[in-house]
Amino acid sequence: MISIRGKWALVTGASRGVGRRIACGLAEKGCNLILHSRSTEHTKDLVEELSDKGLRVIALEADLAFPEAAAAMALEAEKLSAGIDLLYNNAAVTFPWREDLKAPIEDYRKAFDINTISPIKICDVLLPRMRQRGFGRVIFLTSGIKDQPELAPYALSKAAIDKYVKDMVIKLEGENVLMNLLDPGWLRTDLGGPQAPNSVETVLPGALIPALLEKQEGSGRLYQAQDYACA
Repeated sequence: MISIRGKWALVTGASRGVGRRIACGLAEKGCNLILHSRSTEHTKDLVEELSDKGLRVIALEADLAFPEAAAAMALEAEKLSAGIDLLYNNAAVTFPWREDLKAPIEDYRKAFDINTISPIKICDVLLPRMRQRGFGRVIFLTSGIKDQPELAPYALSKAAIDKYVKDMVIKLEGENVLMNLLDPGWLRTDLGGPQAPNSVETVLPGALIPALLEKQEGSGRLYQAQDYACA
């Protein structure tokens, strides 16, 4: 595994849940951080906590319901850092359980704007710069949800991300810019709900594996964080 000490990571949805745990895990590896949330007030305490470790930590805000705001945030992150080396597209939104065929159009629109289009627009900004510098690790959080049409807006928006990664990695073949998927598992978070079987802490160390890959380990894989929960 590579060292990421001194590199820069952008973590979206870093104020709580999985994003917060990933940010803390990256900090333990000596990584400088750009912490995204809808308001910098939401990450104020985390900025202070991680800055005390001697790292550079910057908070940025953007509403990912507006993909143009996501792209602008990514560009700002690039300008404020020495260049983003690692990207965790973690932020996502889910919706209430809907009866079959009852999900409103707005659920689908919002799900795709936040869960699919905004993460892709962030990549549109950061990927060319990673490729130019010859290093990058891009991790998209995905979901193992299946056979539940009642959760279709969320599930389909994540399936679209899986397709994006599958198609994009062909363009990255042989480069030291890797793009992979991470399924954190069903966790007790605001998104996963209180009935989930796993605590949010179990996302580590597995969530860091795609960020620490050697070039030859390649792109296009699905990493299951729970596979490493007892490591």
